[in-house]
Amino acid sequence: MTVQSPSSPVPNAFELLCVQYAKRLPARLEDLAGPARGTVDLPLHVVWSGRRSYGLEQPRSRMSLYRTVLAEGQRQDLIDFLNRDLLLAQWPVLRTLISRPIRDVWEAAFPELTTASAATAA
Repeated sequence: MTVQSPSSPVPNAFELLCVQYAKRLPARLEDLAGPARGTVDLPLHVVWSGRRSYGLEQPRSRMSLYRTVLAEGQRQDLIDFLNRDLLLAQWPVLRTLISRPIRDVWEAAFPELTTASAATAA
């Protein structure tokens, strides 16, 4: 039995993840209308075990919320739970805590995130 190679290369896991995350992106960062303060309780479809409630005034809690929503949330979850200004402010650190596919997709779609990171580094 002979196995024929496919006519087009098979995408690797990194490429597949990038496609998956790109489909979830909001159209614009301005669409991120989540709260800037208070407590956020995530639904079970975003976080199915462990911690579900996050205080936005506590930096570690806020960072954990953003990591979870970026990794597990669908487009509407991103819009509902992430705040544009908070995302921009914490992106320089947040980008080091998320997976490379998420980081690459978000920075390619929203160049202002890389600008925020460069401004913090300078």
